[in-house]
Formats: sequence, C-alpha cells, structure tokens
Amino acid sequence: MIRRLLVSLLAAALVPAALLLPLLHLAPNRLVTGAPVMAVDALGVWLWPVMALASLGGVLLAAGGGRAAAGLAGLACLGALALLLAGLGAGAAELIAGTPPATRARLASGAWAGVVVLVGMLALAARRARLPGGGVASAAAVAGSLACLWFAGRLDALSLAVELHARSQTLGAAIGAHLVLSLGALALAAGLTAGLALWRRGRGAVELAVSGVQVVPAVALLGGLVAALSAFLAAAPALRGYGLSALGTVPALIGIAAYLLLPLWRGQQAARRAASTGHLDAGRALGLTDRQILARIRLPLGAPLLVGGLRVAAVQALGLATLGALVGAGGLGTLVFDGMAQFAPDLILLGALPIILLSLATEAALGGLEAALRRRWPR
Repeated sequence: MIRRLLVSLLAAALVPAALLLPLLHLAPNRLVTGAPVMAVDALGVWLWPVMALASLGGVLLAAGGGRAAAGLAGLACLGALALLLAGLGAGAAELIAGTPPATRARLASGAWAGVVVLVGMLALAARRARLPGGGVASAAAVAGSLACLWFAGRLDALSLAVELHARSQTLGAAIGAHLVLSLGALALAAGLTAGLALWRRGRGAVELAVSGVQVVPAVALLGGLVAALSAFLAAAPALRGYGLSALGTVPALIGIAAYLLLPLWRGQQAARRAASTGHLDAGRALGLTDRQILARIRLPLGAPLLVGGLRVAAVQALGLATLGALVGAGGLGTLVFDGMAQFAPDLILLGALPIILLSLATEAALGGLEAALRRRWPR
C-alpha cells in the first residue's frame, strides 16, 4: 500500500517537474538545435489545464479509491496528454508564424518527459482499474488521441510533423522494407533451427556455434558477409543473373538470421525438455502412441517456451534490421542513418519511433500469446 502511494505521488510530481524543462526548441532550420522555449511560452493558456488534469490524475492514483477512481485518473491523464500535445502544436504554430519557411519548432526534453510520464500514469491507472484488455485499451486511446490531433492539423507546425509530411511516401516504403527484412530473417533462422535440431549428435557443436555468433559485432559480421559474397560471386559470376548481389537484401538477411539462431535454438531445446520422463512414461502407460505423445504432451508443454524464444527473436530482428541500411538493404535504418549524416534529429526520430512502436507491439502480442499458452497448459 505504501509503495503504491509513493509511486503515485512520484508520478504526479514528475509532470510539473517535466514542465520546468524546455518544451520546444525554435531553430532557423532543421539542422541546428535552436533556442529553448519554456512551458509558459510554449503552451500559453494550455499550461494550466494540462497541470490541473495531470495533478487530478496523480491525486486520484495516490488516493487509491478503487477501480472507479483509477478509471477517472486514466481519463484525466489522457486528457492532460491530449491537451499537452495540442498546446505544443498551437505554441509551435504561433512561434513560427511570420518566420522563414525553414524555421522549425522541435520538441524538447520537457515535452518528451511529460509525454512519457503521462503515458506511464495512464498505464498505471489502467492496471489499477483491472479492466479486461486495459493495456490494449490505453494504447488505443493514446493512438486515437494522436490520430484525432493529426487529422485535425493540430500538430502540423511541429518539426517532426513537417518531416513526416515531407517523407510520408518514403516512410511507408521504409516500414514495408523493414518488415520484409525482419520477417524474412526470422523465417530463415527458424528454418535453419528446425533443420539443425535433426542433427542430434551435433547439438553441442550447434550450441557453441550459435552462441559464438553473438560475440561478433553486427557491423563487422555484415562487412565480412559483403566481402565473402563478393569473393563468391567473383568466382561464380553466373549467379548474379539470379539476382544475387554482395550488397542489398542477401547479406542483411544472412547476418540478421545468424543472430536470431541463439534465441530460437534455446527456445526449441527448452521446449524439447519441457516434457519430463514422468510425463512421457505416464503417456506410454496410458497407451498413447509416439504421435499422440507429441500432440498431447510434448507440444502443449513446450509451446510457451517455443513462443518465448520466438518473441525474443522477433523483437531482436526488428532492431537488427536497422543495420540492413548499412549494406543497402533499405528499411527504417535508411532514415536513421540519413538523419545522423545530416545532423537532423527529427529525421532520426522519424526512423527510430516506428522501430520502437513495432518492437513494443510485437513484444506485447507474442508476450500475451505466451502467457495465454502458459495458462492453458500449466506445467
């Protein structure tokens, strides 16, 4: 009880603290940081409603009045978040009015901190309300608020929105390429893992090999694959006619898949050992055939462990696919590295934020499936 109270009070105090930091940076162009803009100038009349709703949410969470109070706290935090974003959009529009077209109003540390704290408070409120699917509902509410503000044009003056408008087609193609690269590497690694599992006498060697790959830096591995493929294609140039190249998707797929072998292999081996000797002996004593034992004992007991390994590998694939841009494979890494080369923070965020969101969504979906399987077939 005391810990819950302290967490709630801390969360309530973090929002005013975040608003003491700069909320915006006003810069003459997209490549410089610019001058900081504090909360009073950035939000104007929006400041006090944001503070009031955030404080109300914190007080309701600290009071611990049950599910109803938690629900009201969640609504207050959601309202504070929506007003904060709308106020930032309005403040940015006012700041850049009458300035040259290259002028940018960029989100600063206080804005990011305020958004993170309010989203965290909303998640805490959803958890305390104990609503079915509360986490999904909270995420949907945040996404819906952002969508409403976006389509209403309330965020258009922010630098990140300007960058998104300018590169909307590029971003869509990059997300598609990123997903294809991630899923392709995951499928390749899963197929290799299933094939290696058939080599029963070599399991120790396979474990050593897939663990050893993790020691090699990803950039070094990709560079080595490019060099190896170049030498291979020089020796067999006819293969270029089949679309093989030393740069592009092929080395990226191989490199990413190599790092995914370890979580998939360990998940598979853990699933194989999930059924104890007692389970198997009991199944045989009941007259079950080997196929029935596989379907009724081994798979139900090992399924959560298989999904657990898949969850780790899938999230890892989404992150590693960013490096595919270094060898010409495209994806969201192209935007990230272009932003780094141009010293453009908003371009970096434009590539990084979808990766983060895709990773969180994948983690939540596969984590939920793993938990459901554990409840369905407890060990």
